[in-house]
Amino acid sequence: MRRITLIFAKYLIPVFVLACPVFLTACHGSKGLPEFVMPEEFDESRQYEITFWAKNDTNKIQTDIYKRAISEFEKLYPNITVNMRLYTDYGRIYNDVITNISTGTTPNVCITYPDHIATYMKGINIVVPLDEISCDEKYGFGGSALKFDGPKKEEIIEKFMNECRLSGTLYALPFMRSTEALYINEDLVKALGYEVPDILTWDFVWEVSEKAMKKNADGTFAVNGQKVLIPFIYKSTDNMMISQLRQKDAPYSTEEGDIGIFNETTTGLLLETAKHAGTGAFSTFKISSYPGNFLNAGQCIFAADSTAGATWMGADAPLSDIAEDNKKSFTTIVRPIPQFDVNDPKMISQGPSVCVFNKEDPQEVLAAWMFTQFLLTNDVQNAYAETEGYVPVTTKARNSDDYKEYLSLAGTDNNEHYGVKMDASKLLLENTDNTFTTAVFSGSASLRDAAGALVENVVKAERRGTKVDESFIEKTYDDVRSLYKLDQLGGKPMSKEAAGKLPAASKALLISLAVAWILIAVVYFYGRMAKRKDFKS
Repeated sequence: MRRITLIFAKYLIPVFVLACPVFLTACHGSKGLPEFVMPEEFDESRQYEITFWAKNDTNKIQTDIYKRAISEFEKLYPNITVNMRLYTDYGRIYNDVITNISTGTTPNVCITYPDHIATYMKGINIVVPLDEISCDEKYGFGGSALKFDGPKKEEIIEKFMNECRLSGTLYALPFMRSTEALYINEDLVKALGYEVPDILTWDFVWEVSEKAMKKNADGTFAVNGQKVLIPFIYKSTDNMMISQLRQKDAPYSTEEGDIGIFNETTTGLLLETAKHAGTGAFSTFKISSYPGNFLNAGQCIFAADSTAGATWMGADAPLSDIAEDNKKSFTTIVRPIPQFDVNDPKMISQGPSVCVFNKEDPQEVLAAWMFTQFLLTNDVQNAYAETEGYVPVTTKARNSDDYKEYLSLAGTDNNEHYGVKMDASKLLLENTDNTFTTAVFSGSASLRDAAGALVENVVKAERRGTKVDESFIEKTYDDVRSLYKLDQLGGKPMSKEAAGKLPAASKALLISLAVAWILIAVVYFYGRMAKRKDFKS
C-alpha cells in the first residue's frame, strides 16, 4: 500500500502539475513579440535578408514584374536581399502564415487580404501597425531618407487605404484593386430580342437567361445551336451574396463582428437563385467550372468574374483554357454586375494588399517596410496593372504619362491593350466611388466563406432535384452556422447545447485539474490508512 502511495506521490502528481501550464498555454496563446519601435536611422552597415510572399495567377509577366521590382530595390539597397516565394492561391498564403506564426517564421512582407490579417492579429504584435511609421519624416510616405520616389500619403487613394484599416488602425497598404464585372455575349442577347443596357438589373439578367433556355426539336438550344448552354454563371458566390445584400441595404455583419446574414432578405435572394438554378439558367464556378470557358465557347451569355481576370474573357482573349476549335466569335461587352437600383450601383472592392510582419530586430522590420513602400512606386504599379484588369492604388501612378498612354491605346492589340481588359479597368476607374468593402474582424473570412456556401448549397440542391423552400433554407442556415462556427462570432443566439460547450483546451485543463485533485485525495487517503495500520501494529 505504501509503495503505491509513493508512486502516486513521486511520479503521477508531478506529471499532472507540470501538464497544467501546457494546457494554460493552449488556452491563452503564446507570449508574442515586443511592440515595434521605428529606429531613428536605417543601419546600412548591416546585411538584411527579408522574405516576400506573393501571389500571381501563373502569369509569367506578373512574376517578372515582381522580380524586376526586387532587382531595382536591391540596387538601391545592396545590403538588403529580398527572397520571393510565389503562390497561386491566397488561401495557401493564409494557411502558411497561420502555421508559421506558431513557429515564429512568418515572412517579412506578404500579399494578403484584410480578412486574413484580422486572424493573424490573434497573436501579440504579429502584424506591424502602420499609422505612425507611415508618417515618419524619414522613412514614412515620401520620407526624406528613402532612395526612391514613392507616393505621399495624400497620393494613395483614401478609399483603398481605409479598406486596410482594422478597428481604425492601418495594418496594410493596398497593392492593386479590382472589382467584379459582367462579361456579356452581346450577340446572344440581341438574338433573344434584347439590347444590353449601360447597367443591368437582376431582373433583366434572370429574364434573358430564362428565355435562352428554349430548345430546338433536336435538343440543341435555339439561341446558340449547341447542346450546352448555361446562360448565367457566377464565379465567386460569396461576392454574389454579399453584393446582393449590400445593394438591398440588408444586414450582413457589423463592424463589431455581429453576424446578420441569416435574415428574410437573404432567404428571398436564395429562393430566387434556386428557382433559376432549377431551370438550368444559372450555375456557379464550383459546380460547372470557370465561366470564361463557357463564355468563350458561346455557351454562356452572362459571366460574372473579377476585372482582374479580364484577359481570360471574350472571343479574342489572350489567355484561355479551351481549344481554339471551341472558341466562338462574338462581341464582348463589359458592364457592372447586376443591380437592384441602377441609380445607386454598388460593387465590391477587392484586390491584394500588403502587410508587414513584426520581428525581434526593428532594423529588419524597417527594411521590410521600405520594400513594401517600393511596391507602390509608379513603375511597379503601372506595370502590374497592365497585366490584368487591375488599377493602380495611387493617384501618382494613375496620373502618370505612362498610364495615360496605356489607357489611350485600348483595343489596338489583343495582348497588352486587349479591349475587354481595358474596358474592365475603366469600369473600376469610373466606379471607384461606387465600390464597397465588408467589415473586417476575426472570423470575417469564415463569414465570407459561409455567404458563398449558402448560394452553392441551394444551387446544388436544385440540380439534384431537392425542393428548395424556406424550411430547406432554414436547415441550410443551421448547417452553415455549424460548419463555419458562426455561433462563436455573433448573430443568432447560441443554443443551450452550444453555449454549454467549452473549447477543447479548456476542457483538457479542467479534466487535468480534476484528475490531479483526485490523485491528491487518493494519496492522502492511502497515506492515512498506512499510518493507521502502522499505529495499530
